[in-house]
Amino acid sequence: MAKRLIPSFNRILVEKIIPPSKTNSGILLPEKTPKLNSGKVVAVGPGARDRDGKLIPVNLKEGDTVLLPEYGGTEVKLGDKEYHLYRDDDILGTLHD
Repeated sequence: MAKRLIPSFNRILVEKIIPPSKTNSGILLPEKTPKLNSGKVVAVGPGARDRDGKLIPVNLKEGDTVLLPEYGGTEVKLGDKEYHLYRDDDILGTLHD
């Protein structure tokens, strides 16, 4: 369902990564553990235009794992999944393994 939504300009559609509530061995994690606010890029807009009309492409691509701001973005519900739209400038950085 998310493939149908193509963000406008320099916007990015992100699916937030929800940290697991228990470990692989079955130990339940407390809710107060520090969480890294991250997400996976699902769709990317074509980019913004500068004053001369030249296209400035978005630095991210689909599949990137990004660090998100604590607040901001626009919540979008598509089907039973929840996504967030952010501007390219709002993304704090990319996460690499």
